[in-house]
Amino acid sequence: MAELISIDPVTRIEGHLRMDVEIEDGVVKDAWSSGTMFRGIEMLLKGKHPWDAQQVTERICGVCPLVHGTASSYALDDALGVNLPDNARLIRNLTLGANFIQSHILHFYHLAALDYVDVTAVLNYSGNDPVLQEIKGKIAGLVAANDPYPLLPRYESNDYVSDPTLATTLVNHYIQALEMRKKAHEMLTIFYGRMPSFVGTIPGGVTQQPTISNVAAFRSRLAELRDWIDRIYIQDILTVAGVSAYAPFLTAGDSGGNYLAYGGFDQDSKGNVKFLERGVITNGDIMNVKDFDEDQITESVAYSWYEDSTEGLNPRNGKTEPEVDKTNGYTFLKAPRYNGQPMEVGPLARMLVMKPKMLVDLATQLNLLSTPPFQFGILPRHAARAIECKMIADEMDKWLDQLDINGNIWDKKDLPGDSYGRGLVEGPRGALGHWIHIVDKKIGNYQAVVPTTWNASPRDKDGTRGPIETSLIGIPVPDVNNPINVVRTIRSFDPCLACAIHVIHPEHNGVKKFRVV
Repeated sequence: MAELISIDPVTRIEGHLRMDVEIEDGVVKDAWSSGTMFRGIEMLLKGKHPWDAQQVTERICGVCPLVHGTASSYALDDALGVNLPDNARLIRNLTLGANFIQSHILHFYHLAALDYVDVTAVLNYSGNDPVLQEIKGKIAGLVAANDPYPLLPRYESNDYVSDPTLATTLVNHYIQALEMRKKAHEMLTIFYGRMPSFVGTIPGGVTQQPTISNVAAFRSRLAELRDWIDRIYIQDILTVAGVSAYAPFLTAGDSGGNYLAYGGFDQDSKGNVKFLERGVITNGDIMNVKDFDEDQITESVAYSWYEDSTEGLNPRNGKTEPEVDKTNGYTFLKAPRYNGQPMEVGPLARMLVMKPKMLVDLATQLNLLSTPPFQFGILPRHAARAIECKMIADEMDKWLDQLDINGNIWDKKDLPGDSYGRGLVEGPRGALGHWIHIVDKKIGNYQAVVPTTWNASPRDKDGTRGPIETSLIGIPVPDVNNPINVVRTIRSFDPCLACAIHVIHPEHNGVKKFRVV
C-alpha cells in the first residue's frame, strides 16, 4: 500500500521547501514540490525608479544577493543601451566568480556532506594526527554536552562513511571550508564593499577602480582557494563518489534528460561570447547541444497559486498575480518551461553543455557514457559543481591579468522614458533571468525567473513534473521514518527557495510557521 510522507521544511537548504512523496514498495512513486511562501519583490518594484531595481532585487535572498544584483544590472544595461567597459565586465566576472566559489564550497561541505558522513565515527578515531585528535576532542565535548549542532541531528542510515580516519578527515575539511568561504567573501568585498547587500555594481558599470593593491589582494586569496580546491574539494568529491554503497547514486536522481544554460561570464562587451557556454539539451542527448532561444521560455501556473490569466507568458510580459485559494494549486513556484519542456539548470547542466575534459574523463571512468540515453544523478551533480568551481577559479586568474588600472569603469547613460531590458546570467545554482519594462522613467513591470523556480517547479498545464519532482521517482526509501535518499536527491540541486518565493504571508505579512512531519 502506498504511503504519503511530508518533509516540511527540507532542512540544510535556503528557504522553506515542502516535499510530499508517495512511497510504495520501498521506492518513491510520486512527488510534489511545494514552495510555501509568497515572493512579492516583483510587485514591490512597480512604480519605483529603475535604478532602485539592482538594490531591491539583491534583497530577494541573503544567500544569493550577488547574482541578483548582477542580473539586474545587466537588465538595466540592456534597457539603457550601455556599452559596458571591459574593466566593469571583468570586475563583474571576478566578483561573480568569487560568489560561485564560496557558494559551491558551502553547498558541498556545509549543506550536503553530512548526508554521507557519520560524524559520530570521529569519536572512534585512534590516529596520531594532532589536528584530527583535536577535532575528536571537540566533537566528544559537544556530544557530552548534548549539543552536537550543527553537525547533528540527521537521518539514520547504514551507508554513511564510518571509517574513523576518513570521517574525521572529512569533518576537518568541513571546518577548513568555513575559512575558505570567508576568503571568497573577502575577494568579493575588495571590489564591491560588503556582502551581502553589496554596493559595487551600478547600471552601466561598477564603482571601484582596479588598482595594483586591490588586484594583489584579490589574487593572493584566489591563489589560496585554487590550491585548496585542487587538493581538498576535488579529492573529497572523488572519495565520496568512490564509496561502493553510493554507486546507485551515479544515475539515481536523474531529472529527465533536459538541461538549459544561459551562458555565463561575458568575454566581450556585448556578451556574445561566454566563458560558460549557452545551450539546450533534450531527452538525455548530451552530444546534441541546441542553440538557446530566450523566446521559448514560458511560465505555466496550472498548479501554482497564481491567476490562470498568467498562464504561458514569456517573462518579458510576465505577471505576478497570486490566487491563494486556487483549487489545483500546491506551490508559490511557477513552472518555467523551455519549448514546453521542464529543464534542469545549474552546474550539471552547464558542464554537460560545455563538456570540459575533466568531466568527460570522469563520466567515462564511472561508465556514465556507455549507453544512451545518458543518465546523471545525485553524485554527478556534486562532481559537476566541484569541476566548475575549479574551472572558474583558474580562469579568474586570467581575468585579473586583463584589468587595466587606467581604464574606464562606467558608461553613463540617460534614463529612457520607455524601454525593455533583460539580464540573463548564470548563478551558482543555475540560469537566472531578470526582465524590466521601463514606462515613463519608472518600473512598469519587473520579472525574475530564478534557478530554483526551474528546478523545483511543480507540474505544468500538461501535468508534466518539474525536474526535482522527476528526479525523486524511483528513489529508494527503505525506512519511511528516515527518508535520507529523498533529501540527498533534493539537496544535490542546491535549492534556494528565498529566491524562488518570498518570506511573507500574502495576507498578514508574517513569517509562516511550519511543522516537520
